[in-house]
Amino acid sequence: MVSIRRRVLVSGRVQNVWFRDACRREALERRVDGWVRNLADGRVEAVFEGDPAAVETLVAWCHQGPPRASVTKVEVREEPPVGESGFAIA
Repeated sequence: MVSIRRRVLVSGRVQNVWFRDACRREALERRVDGWVRNLADGRVEAVFEGDPAAVETLVAWCHQGPPRASVTKVEVREEPPVGESGFAIA
C-alpha cells in the first residue's frame, strides 16, 4: 500500500473546542495513523500518515474542524512516511 504523510498546522480558535479529540475520531474512522497536539502559540499541529485519499480528506477536514472551532489558516507540509502506528493525542 502506498502511504503519504502530511504535517498540518491549524490556526484560529482551535484549542479548548475539542479539536484534538474530533481529529482523532476522524483519523480512526479513516484508518489514518499519526498524532495531534496543542502548541503553546495557540495552534494545533497534526501529522497524518496513510492512504493518500484518506490523508487528504483529513487535511481538508482541518480547514473546518469541529463545530466550535473557527479555523483561520491551515499550513500543510509534505513529509516522507515514517511508519506511524495508531493515532494519538499528544
